[in-house]
This record gives sequence, C-alpha cells and structure tokens, in this order.
Amino acid sequence: MIQAGLNAAWLDIRGVLYTDEIHREAKVIWGITTEKTSKAMDQLMANHDVVVTQGFIGSTAENHTTTLGREGSDYTAAILSYCCGADAMHIWKDVPGVLTADPRKFDNVTKIEKLSYNEAIEMTYYGAKVIHPKTIKPLQNKNIPLFVRPFDDPQSHGTRISSEGEGYYPPIVVIEEDQALISISVKDFSFVAEHHLSNIFGILSALRVKVNMMRNTAISFTLCVNYNPEKIRLLQEKLGAEFSVIVEEGLEMITVRHFSNEVITEMKRSKITMFEDRLQDTIQLVVKKIPLITRKKEE
Repeated sequence: MIQAGLNAAWLDIRGVLYTDEIHREAKVIWGITTEKTSKAMDQLMANHDVVVTQGFIGSTAENHTTTLGREGSDYTAAILSYCCGADAMHIWKDVPGVLTADPRKFDNVTKIEKLSYNEAIEMTYYGAKVIHPKTIKPLQNKNIPLFVRPFDDPQSHGTRISSEGEGYYPPIVVIEEDQALISISVKDFSFVAEHHLSNIFGILSALRVKVNMMRNTAISFTLCVNYNPEKIRLLQEKLGAEFSVIVEEGLEMITVRHFSNEVITEMKRSKITMFEDRLQDTIQLVVKKIPLITRKKEE
C-alpha cells in the first residue's frame, strides 16, 4: 500500500461483524453488525484511502471468534458492501467470470456476461462454487451490482450480477459430488403426515443439515444431502425411535438450469438415476455411476 501511494487503515473484522455462536456456519446478527460497520468505516475512511480487513471470520458478543463457512470471504465482502451502501462489489477469481459449467469437468464452457440476482441465487443454491451461496442476497437487498472478475486479466469486467440479466441463458450445469440419499419411513401403520414432517425438519434444522432435494409420498420422505458422516449418524440416531432410515452414499447430484433434452441425455450417460425432480426450467438428478465391466485378460 505504501509503495502504491495509498494511505491504508487496518480494521479487525471481529470488532464489527457479529454472529451467533455456531462455529463454521455462523449466522450474522445484522442489526449490530450494520451499526458498528457503518460507524467504523466512516471514521477510517475520513483519513484513509483504503481499509484492509479479514474475510471468513466474525465474533460473538462474548468475543469468541467464529467462521462463516466455505468461501466466507466473499460473504464478508457482501456484508461490508451492504452495511456501507457500496456502489459496487468486485471479487477476483481464477476463472474469466461465471461460467456455464465447471471448466475442470467440462469442455466448451462459456462465460455468462450478465446474470440477474435471482439467477445467481439459484445457481449458488444448487451448488455453483464460484460464489458463496449467501453472497448475493445482501447485495440484492440494496441493489448493489457484483462483478466476478479474473485476477489474471485485471482489465476484464468478468460477469456482472445485478437486477438486469440476460434475456436468454444457455444450459447451466452444476455438479455436487459426495451426496447421500436418505429414505425415511414411519415404523407404524400410518402415513407420513404433517406432524412427522415437522419432527423431521426440526431435527434437520437443529443439526444444520442442508437439504439439496426432497420428496414425500404417502409412506416415505426422501431427501438428498451433502454427505457428512457425523451429521448423518446423528440424524439416524434421532430419527431411529420413530422412523426407519436407509442411507445410500457415494452419489452425485446434477442440476441443469435452462436444460435441453440433449444435455439431459449426456448427463445421464453411464449413470443410474436414483432420484429425479423437474421444474419448468430446472432439472435435478441424483445419480450413481455405473462401474465399468471389462473382460478379464487371458493368462
């Protein structure tokens, strides 16, 4: 900063960003965070060109350090942007911008020039890794545009995320690996009714298990979650008295936004579809890869 001729100030983010006490998945306490951040930034920017702070962490009211989860640094920037009423937010990545699929898994991916807030929220909710799932909403609430830009090409504007998106989006593919499919059914002769679902969701919430897909029938409730052995063990333990629980591990969840039949056919190739859900512009598949069978070599 000194070499660049900028007068920089340091701000320990834990002095302004307050959360609850859940380490690794802490929730922001917005009222006190907004008040303290706005006051601190006004004071520092009065005499400095730049404020430098940390991402990813926060603090409880008792001064215990907490963390915000995966890619929490992006989320931190969005929190600060919201609290300060920023004109725009820029994040720098190792990709040209938001792409139609993960370039490490697919060829011929393309950059999306403009995304609406709603489309970006849908993508991140379904597992797109380029942006933290919680990043978009604070920006949308104050209509702050977000630019996802490549750090190896500083002149590029990357992808702009704002209230204005493209009129047409190509198929966008998001893959979440290491998934588990959990089938829950009642042990007695009753159907899966509202009070059963209330109990199940209460336990899911207490364990902070994120549900990626779900469906209920008369006699069972099926859900797809990220595979976390400890959380799934606790879920089985808490549900075991009332329900039968079957867990299928080692699965993959594929989400295609703005899908075409050709893309769906390709995504299903060499896979067994365990679970499928289709909406007007989104299809989700939970699949299991078919192991290759090869002829044994003759001695």
